[in-house]
Amino acid sequence: METFDTTKKPLADLLCDIKTGKIQLPDFQRGWVWDDNRIKGLIASVIKSFPISVVTLLETGENTSFKTKPVEGVNISKDIKPEYLILDGQQRLTSLYQTIVSNSVVNTKNSKGYEIKRWYYIDMQKALNPDLDLEEAIFSINENKIATQNIGHDIICDLSTQEKEFENMMFPVCMIDEFSEWRWHFEEYWNYDTEKLRFLSQFERYVINNYSHYSVPVIVMKKENSKEAVCQVFEKVNTGGVSLTVFELLTATYAASGFDLKKDWDNIHASFNNHKVLKNTCNTDLIQAVTLLSTYKKKMAAMQASNETEKIPAVSAKRKSMLELKVDEYEDTRQEIVDGFIKAAELLTCNHIFTARDLPYTSQLIPMSAIIAVLGKEIDNIGNKNKLMRWFWCGVFGELYGSANETRYALDIQQVVGWILNDEKEPQTIYDAVFSPSRLQTLRTRNSAAYKGIYALLMGENTTDWLTGSKIEMETYFQKSIDIHHIFPRLWCENNKIPKSDYDTIINKTPLSKGTNIFVGGEAPSKYLIRLEKKAKISAEDIDNLLRTHVINPELVRYDRFNDFIDDRKEAIFKLIENAMGKPIVRDVQNLNEEGVFVDNDSEDEEQE
Repeated sequence: METFDTTKKPLADLLCDIKTGKIQLPDFQRGWVWDDNRIKGLIASVIKSFPISVVTLLETGENTSFKTKPVEGVNISKDIKPEYLILDGQQRLTSLYQTIVSNSVVNTKNSKGYEIKRWYYIDMQKALNPDLDLEEAIFSINENKIATQNIGHDIICDLSTQEKEFENMMFPVCMIDEFSEWRWHFEEYWNYDTEKLRFLSQFERYVINNYSHYSVPVIVMKKENSKEAVCQVFEKVNTGGVSLTVFELLTATYAASGFDLKKDWDNIHASFNNHKVLKNTCNTDLIQAVTLLSTYKKKMAAMQASNETEKIPAVSAKRKSMLELKVDEYEDTRQEIVDGFIKAAELLTCNHIFTARDLPYTSQLIPMSAIIAVLGKEIDNIGNKNKLMRWFWCGVFGELYGSANETRYALDIQQVVGWILNDEKEPQTIYDAVFSPSRLQTLRTRNSAAYKGIYALLMGENTTDWLTGSKIEMETYFQKSIDIHHIFPRLWCENNKIPKSDYDTIINKTPLSKGTNIFVGGEAPSKYLIRLEKKAKISAEDIDNLLRTHVINPELVRYDRFNDFIDDRKEAIFKLIENAMGKPIVRDVQNLNEEGVFVDNDSEDEEQE
């Protein structure tokens, strides 16, 4: 069965259907944005009988019960239900409706983006001049219909009355569909002058009739199409190139049932504002997590029912499943997911991931929130927290959440929950996670999830700032402007001909306060450590103990033994990662695919010289 029809429809009929509300817009369509020049070009194309591309309409029905709105400028009762919705062609149809049918001044923009009000006219004499392109005959004028120059002192065109339109031989585009009436007044104004009547007949033949006979190719998607199909078609054919999110489509769908999804998200997002880790969590993340939990619940319920005649539904977070999420399913599940996101943020904060900037993968919060929602109060158990964090670190250091992960999400919620609650076998994510030793040498900026993960692990070692003596916890992280900085300063490394590929890695970096980093400057560790003893008024032994909280061997930095330091700290970081993942790093594995490669540009961390 075909899911669409193709046909041609007279432009005048399309504009009439827009006026009566038979054709409207789905609420997810963006606003009308065409500027003055594009509108003039569009009018010229119609009058010259040039194609203006295909219009795609959607037949309304049960599967396509979106919240709707009339085309901009159309005044109709809210009770009028459309028969068709515009998927592609909004800008063209709105521009033509406003200039031809609305009989109102058009709110548009000039070439510089400033808002202007314009009426559109056809210079009748230019339109019939064979030496001119018809497009040169199309022009617009301000809302007063008076064009001036010399700072308004000289009037160059006055069309403020119908008589002046006749006098200047200027035809208003807004009268195209009422040409007969305009013609009658034109003839009367010129006292039925033979030459004027002949001229007007030519204008009607070569200009007005082109509009009257103009047809537009139309694709009509049938109402049997699914929301997923509608979404895909909208994104592929929409000439504005605007990507449609699942959230926007569901917002329009839920609104038809009286539920304001956008307002609900605004309230949820406000509650997320108290948790810096959730800053970059978006509305689609929420929908995906709700879908994941909702489909998980359906599967569990079906399995408990043990009805072998019914197919067990699949757990899914894929786009199709998200688009099939019903409003009652969303309402039943969303608070559990909101609580799951917040508990996930709290747990990550306890593990020294304090901001969204330092979160390895925003996407990993989706299955994590759903898992926590299923666990409920069981997540408060320290053993369960440790298991969940092991899964989390395996995802981070295995770098498993950097692309499309819907299949992994579905496995995570089932396998991690079963592993934690019922001691089932370890989840696939833990099995798949492998950290290559060579990867450590390539981690240079926060663009890599593993880089952020190591940064968090370093702060979890009772790490203490060298100058202030403050342990790096959440409070000091913000108060002291903690960031990650070089141990062997960049300037010293460059002066000693150490390649950037060796010194500008996570191996040579550690969390320090802004003040400590400035104090360290660009000197050799052997020098700045002596200055630190004097400034902090503590012994060399105390300084060494502070260095050890950063998994740094004091002896190697005190004697500026860079290469030995790199080898030693590399091994210390491997042990941190192994402890977090709960599995060994195979040291002779060097050739795994890596998420990032070194680019020789400035690092994000600047030493103060």
